[in-house]
Amino acid sequence: MGGGLVARDAAVCRGGGAAGATASRCSLASLGRGAARDVGARLDLHQAFVDVTIGMQPTLSLRAGRQELAFGSSRLVSVRESPNVRQSFDGLRALLRAGAWKVDGFVTLPVNTKRGVFDDDPDTQRLFWGGYVVHPVPLLPEGHIDLYYLGLNREEAHFDQGSAHEVRHTLGLRLWGRPSPWDYNVEVVYQLGTFGEGQLHAWTAASDTGYTLRPVAGQPRLGLKADIISGDRNPRDWDLHTFNPLFPKGAYFGEIALIGPANLIDVHPSLDLHPTAHLIVSADWDVFWRESLHDGLYGNAVNLLRSGQRSRARSIGSQASLQVEWQVERHTTLSAVYSHVVAGPFLAPDRTRAGRGLGLGVGHRQVLTRQGSSEKGTDDDPRHSCR
Repeated sequence: MGGGLVARDAAVCRGGGAAGATASRCSLASLGRGAARDVGARLDLHQAFVDVTIGMQPTLSLRAGRQELAFGSSRLVSVRESPNVRQSFDGLRALLRAGAWKVDGFVTLPVNTKRGVFDDDPDTQRLFWGGYVVHPVPLLPEGHIDLYYLGLNREEAHFDQGSAHEVRHTLGLRLWGRPSPWDYNVEVVYQLGTFGEGQLHAWTAASDTGYTLRPVAGQPRLGLKADIISGDRNPRDWDLHTFNPLFPKGAYFGEIALIGPANLIDVHPSLDLHPTAHLIVSADWDVFWRESLHDGLYGNAVNLLRSGQRSRARSIGSQASLQVEWQVERHTTLSAVYSHVVAGPFLAPDRTRAGRGLGLGVGHRQVLTRQGSSEKGTDDDPRHSCR
């Protein structure tokens, strides 16, 4: 049995709690154009569930109650650590561990984050269910494969094309490993279903490859991420081709979190340095284009930021960031991020515009040793994630 309370300041605190793990993240400052603001919940029950474990090997755990979900690289299902409050779900979950096999199945309702005290409730307008399987792949160096199915039913979904009832089925495959000094993470996803009276077909492919120079001082990691994410082909017909990232990381394309993973192409080189064992300095540059010229630009929650029906420009712009993160001790980290965004023709058709953002943060994570604690994704190193 587990549970967790979370207290959040109305303006600046980002946080969450978990059975076996509690975490909170507070923004000390968020300056600059486009800075994200939090929902502002003050105090609520983030997780409270009961586990029943059957057998030793294989082991089957049955879980019921309010809980976090995170799978794979957290590209589609994440605890949403930053830059917003953490996500939890009400429902049932089965976790099977049999040798090298890891199998998860679940049926849940997402929890609405509200501003009051103990007022977070399940969202009955959305149903989320699925299964996730992980197993090693001996043919690949340090290889693993993730196979998954995720289902989402939304009573009213909003896209550039319009609004309608959405039933979306997501089929995914992910190959990943860390054969030092290399690391790789490749994921392909196909979605089908219905959108109102029309059919739904969407897709994405993502890669994250890195090479760490371990003999060099600071052990620099050179990384390259790339994504292509489908957008709608014709806003005037019934069918929809816009990809839905479901419940992704909050900081999908960096801590500034301006753009979400829908109707997008991006190329993202990066450099990570470790001056000390507890200090990471990261620099990256991300360039964005629209995948379809007939669809708009979306945020992380698949919220439409700008319609694409009046522009034929493909280039969205670019974003350069510098981040410093210091792990003070096991449960506390300090971070500072500076981002500079240059708008492309789609955002600034008449002239180039630049925006800047500065974020300072402190994070605290408390880990309690107990069986059945909050599950992590299958790849525990967040650097090696396709977002």
